[in-house]
Amino acid sequence: MGNSNGHHHHHRKNRNEENDHKRYGPLPDHHPSPHTSTASSSSSTMSLPYAHVDSCLRALASQAEGFGRCAIGGLHGPLYHVTTLADDGPGSLREGCRRKEPLWIVFELSGTIRLSSYLSVSSYKTIDGRGQRIKLTGKGLRLKECEHVIICNLEFEGGRGPDVDGIQIKPNSKHIWIDRCSLRDYDDGLIDITRGSTDITVSRCHFSQHDKTMLIGADPSNIGDRCIRVTIHHCFFDGTRQRHPRVRFGKVHLYNNYTRNWGIYAVCASVESQIYSQCNIYEAGQKKVAFKYLTEKAADKEEARTGCIRSEGDLFIAGTQHGLMTEVDEHTTLFHPTEFYPSWTVEAPSDALKQVLQHCTGWQCVPRPADQAVAAR
Repeated sequence: MGNSNGHHHHHRKNRNEENDHKRYGPLPDHHPSPHTSTASSSSSTMSLPYAHVDSCLRALASQAEGFGRCAIGGLHGPLYHVTTLADDGPGSLREGCRRKEPLWIVFELSGTIRLSSYLSVSSYKTIDGRGQRIKLTGKGLRLKECEHVIICNLEFEGGRGPDVDGIQIKPNSKHIWIDRCSLRDYDDGLIDITRGSTDITVSRCHFSQHDKTMLIGADPSNIGDRCIRVTIHHCFFDGTRQRHPRVRFGKVHLYNNYTRNWGIYAVCASVESQIYSQCNIYEAGQKKVAFKYLTEKAADKEEARTGCIRSEGDLFIAGTQHGLMTEVDEHTTLFHPTEFYPSWTVEAPSDALKQVLQHCTGWQCVPRPADQAVAAR
């Protein structure tokens, strides 16, 4: 998928990569009411995190799980109302995102915003699509040297041009939460996290009709990407070909995601990456192996190395082969999420979980909650 760094030589296709896409129909416009369970628990009923965030507009802030859990977005700023689908100008999304003060951005209309260039998002912004149906097309969002950004309930489709990603996070951005977004059909990646960006959570997103889905870590020369930490949970990778994600250097926690019918592999560990795959569902199509390892040489090392994947409680169905390494490199270390956060919402993978992730990911037809006063955090 693309690399968020703008150099095309990092986007070379492997010789075995093809260019066809699998297409699936749109998601339903509703989802059942989730309830919250505690970390590492199993239950017979399906549970999703942050059950009460849609009861009050700003309750969304600080409700992320995982590495992006501290993201507050525009919690302490006024509402900014998007009143036009124009690419720029008064009342536009671009105008709100460029402002320097904290803002909680909401939409007063539904429709498609055609971006003629990347839309740069500044720090302390919440882009909250609840209550409307907003699709971004043409280009995508760029989170550059910013912090505390929440992006919720938007659609991204049809981004065109070299190095055009749906959401490009680089360089040096942190405390980011991307929740309930639908992303498909960009010329490069759907979400790229590179160049020292860290403490990011991607949750309940639906990825479809795409090749290089999510890249974490730019290339072997970017040793500063050793700081990267990303959580990806309750996402649906729906027939996308590869990179769910592909990781260089970073620490990535995957849990309760559903990845099906990939074209090359599900998850790829490359140079020095540490991937903790917990209670995910991997359902192969024609390509049966879920996990892939690629060896690359970090710029400051003499020897090429790959990464490490730990699988705990994952469900491999439809003839899926996990592809885990049988021998671990003696130099390999693997983090555990409890080193960084005490709890998260996870349950054993099941048919019930699979059904919910097919219906409760991506853009959702939910009303915009009232903007009630919230206590300072």
